Amino acid sequence: ESDAGDYTCVCGDKQSTASLAVHALPVLFKEELRNEEVQEGASVSLRCVLTKAAMVQWKIGSKVLKASDKYEMSQPGTTAELVIHDLEVEDA
Repeated sequence: ESDAGDYTCVCGDKQSTASLAVHALPVLFKEELRNEEVQEGASVSLRCVLTKAAMVQWKIGSKVLKASDKYEMSQPGTTAELVIHDLEVEDA
């Protein structure tokens, strides 16, 4: 989208100008989350890969998760990862 704008070709005292519009593609999942089974007290890493970099939000049910000692979130490039530490039965 940042490439959109007016472009001009100049040759001597002549020029030609065109406007370029760039339509953004939707963000899709290249790799979706996978179901996991983990022992209580352990940690688990949930990871998904997007078709392009975009901000994600992690939720359990309708509750939005915030980064903390329990929930570690990272998003290098197109990969979004959530690590849940010290799992409890209630985390299922």
